[in-house]
Amino acid sequence: MLDLNKFRHWVFDLDGTLTRPVHDFAHMRRELGIPEGEMILETIEQAPEPHKQKLLQRLDELEGHYARQAQPAEGVQDLIIRLHRAGCKLGILTRNKKDFAISSLQAIGVAEYFHADEVLGRDEARPKPDPEGLQKLCHRWQVVGDELVMVGDFRFDLEAGKAIDAQTVHVSAAGAVEWPELTDVRIHSLAELL
Repeated sequence: MLDLNKFRHWVFDLDGTLTRPVHDFAHMRRELGIPEGEMILETIEQAPEPHKQKLLQRLDELEGHYARQAQPAEGVQDLIIRLHRAGCKLGILTRNKKDFAISSLQAIGVAEYFHADEVLGRDEARPKPDPEGLQKLCHRWQVVGDELVMVGDFRFDLEAGKAIDAQTVHVSAAGAVEWPELTDVRIHSLAELL
């Protein structure tokens, strides 16, 4: 297994990674009129105005609802505190809006360990799998991609990490879809990283 102890720059996905998965994406697609299997943000981006703005407003309402329900994933507080005490830089890269990400971090008790400028949502960087957010964090921290660990539960997290040569950690429930070609380390819970 890759020795992650030497890494001092960690970026986490939020929903389903630091939090227990609560987003019902099928429900969100129904509410937004997006066919099953289509990506939400990408589909909204292609919508004509003013319909696009109505969809974005409804998406904000749905995301706010789920942010208020955020619960910590197993091991999250111990891991984040340990990394913080070890002097690691910690970032968030999410496809959600930054405000909702910060609300979720507060709800799970780890907001104090993340600098607000290092919590990037879809308004601060192009959404994953685009690596722009990771590139921005690398620039801020003055490191290159292979000095970074990207932790997430979905292929977009892993694809973004691989695009800049970061180490990728896939948090994957037993029986879930795997992407071995994109994954350096596979774990079932953040507690395993302790």
